[in-house]
Amino acid sequence: MPAARTIRDWEHQHLLGRLRSVPAQPWLWLAPSAAWLPEQVPAGRGIRLHQAAQGTGWHGELRCGLPLPLPGEAVNAIVIQHAAPADLDVLLAECARVLMPGGRLWMTMLNRYSPYRAHWQWQGARPASVARTRVLMKRQGLRCQSIERHGPLWSASGVAAGNNLPALRALCVLEAEKRTEALIGPMKASQVGWRRPMAT
Repeated sequence: MPAARTIRDWEHQHLLGRLRSVPAQPWLWLAPSAAWLPEQVPAGRGIRLHQAAQGTGWHGELRCGLPLPLPGEAVNAIVIQHAAPADLDVLLAECARVLMPGGRLWMTMLNRYSPYRAHWQWQGARPASVARTRVLMKRQGLRCQSIERHGPLWSASGVAAGNNLPALRALCVLEAEKRTEALIGPMKASQVGWRRPMAT
């Protein structure tokens, strides 16, 4: 479908650029289908996976389900494209587990308020809301750093150019960072004394 290809091609260009902007090795790329995996492999070491038919697991450079066969804090960057709302809580929990402290996660989703939704809503697409996604991220220790809106407004070519009406653009890109609570360091002990004599 031309509308889907427009979104996919823009996402690949944007997300590959974001991965190049950080020391993203190793990385993990999770796509909704094989057609959404980028043909250009990101630099460094990483794994590209796509969701199998009927949500039966993940295929690609390995075949697995959740939990992913990766040790905890094993990757420095994760890309998630258009995760199913029903799987979002479990998927974000697993991504938080394998992401290193300070690692970055980028997640793309369709903007439910964009006029461009006319291109995909009739196919049954039900994207998660940005507000719910941020709540789930926070619950897993992923701090949402920014929310960007990109892509066309209501046609593949983009009727309005530049940054006009960003809230109505077709695509939302959330960027999050894994935060861990710092340990409380040693504190200087205060002297204890009595202000007045104890009664006997």
